[in-house]
Amino acid sequence: MRIFFCKWIQKSQKSQNSFRLEINHEYRHFSNMTETPPLSGTDKVPQPPADRPVVIMALYKFTALPAFEALRPPLQTAARKAGVLGTVLLAHEGINGTLAGRRDAISNFLNRLESEPAIGALDVKFSFAEEQPFYRMKVRLKKEIVTLGQPAVDPTNTVGTYVDPRDWNKLIDDPDTLVIDTRNDYEVSIGTFQNTVNPETSSFREFADFVEDKLKPLIKDKKPKNIAMFCTGGIRCEKSTSYLLQQGFENVFHLKGGILKYLETVPEDDSKWQGECFVFDERVSVGHNLQPGSYDMCHACRMPLSQEEKQHAAYRAGISCPKCVDKLSEMQIQRFEERQKQMKLAKQRGEAHIGRFHNTEES
Repeated sequence: MRIFFCKWIQKSQKSQNSFRLEINHEYRHFSNMTETPPLSGTDKVPQPPADRPVVIMALYKFTALPAFEALRPPLQTAARKAGVLGTVLLAHEGINGTLAGRRDAISNFLNRLESEPAIGALDVKFSFAEEQPFYRMKVRLKKEIVTLGQPAVDPTNTVGTYVDPRDWNKLIDDPDTLVIDTRNDYEVSIGTFQNTVNPETSSFREFADFVEDKLKPLIKDKKPKNIAMFCTGGIRCEKSTSYLLQQGFENVFHLKGGILKYLETVPEDDSKWQGECFVFDERVSVGHNLQPGSYDMCHACRMPLSQEEKQHAAYRAGISCPKCVDKLSEMQIQRFEERQKQMKLAKQRGEAHIGRFHNTEES
């Protein structure tokens, strides 16, 4: 018999440990508890397919980095020497990054990262692309590696129960499970799981308001026994599940490795995923088996655009789209027109034009 889901009073640590043991016993098949020896960077990086030779590596780790500022110069140097592009975020709470390059370049940089005693072994996810999806390499210093805006939340201390992608369908098919997509509204709009609650946030910082204003009343009404949460690669759920547990919620689960691991692992015929998954690079979206998706990006408002939306009269590549045309000033339109002109000239000269793109799951 399952433990009832939601009590609004925070339990003692001893009681929480007892609860976690009971839940892990019932859902012991949901999490892979097998310990395997860590692999070196070279061994971790898979061989890319011939038609997609660029390896994209997504990584994060919550770990105390009291001197994180000092890591910036050596990591910038290592990235330049390895020949990788993308973004690495460093903060007191850990590291978050998405990078791309040839297999040997990614292997070299991963080895360099893991050689830092403060970082150590990393759990990384890989996908592939035909071309380099990033324009430049940045190592940025941040207050948080993913911005929730709740300083007391610490995923290294408390976090939800991980669910293996192969067991995810069983959990979300349970009528006593409330499924929550922790991503932003524009991400949810192009794809999500069946029967999912959309918090309708424009940034992850708004998630705490969603919990207070919408989730707590919903729990009182629906009285689910479980909460199952998911995001793109897993990092936002580290904080969102930690926050819910801090708020007194129980039976909180999250998809290990995020949507990307699910799409990579679960056969399309068995999948509960509907649509495509937004990604934070120039691919814009991916589908099952992490194949390139059909969406493009409006570089004016940075929203994903379907092929149908690109046929709209308001769509002008790099200048406007149906989602933003009524919100742009004449000055903004002129600036975007000039940017498109410069991009076209750079392409004619065989040069790369440096664009703007969020290439980590950070907001």
